[in-house]
Amino acid sequence: DRLPGATRFTDVARILRAGRAGVAWQAVGCATGAYEAALAYARTREQFGRPIGGFQLVQQKLVTMLGDLTAMIGMALRVSRLQDDGVLRDEHSALAKQFCAARCRAVVALARDLMGGNGVLLAHGAARLFADAEAIYSYEGTNEMTTLIVGRAITGQSAFV
Repeated sequence: DRLPGATRFTDVARILRAGRAGVAWQAVGCATGAYEAALAYARTREQFGRPIGGFQLVQQKLVTMLGDLTAMIGMALRVSRLQDDGVLRDEHSALAKQFCAARCRAVVALARDLMGGNGVLLAHGAARLFADAEAIYSYEGTNEMTTLIVGRAITGQSAFV
């Protein structure tokens, strides 16, 4: 009853749910790279005769990055378990994608900031990860679209125009 090669809407929705769950993990990977690059930089970059990792504000940035990264891992792991159990819904994967992509952006921005002027140079990795974070933030449903999917699920009201 279907044309050869045609997919049903339910197939497309399932693929999109799985894709958004995968993007959550991509955000985790990008944020992990940014955190690790920032930590290595903080351990080796010296200012005033000592590594910048010994400065309070640098440690604060690293701790914030690690907190965000830990929360992202928890969210991505939960959505993967829902997927494995066969109960993953649109709002689950949309929330994971939205949250992880937004936190990834924040982690990468902190890494770039921690590196100061060197953060915009390709040699230290933050600039490349910054571009990657922007792509992750936008594809498989923009931040706004995934927010509306979750908002509809929690309020019962569609805000799509």
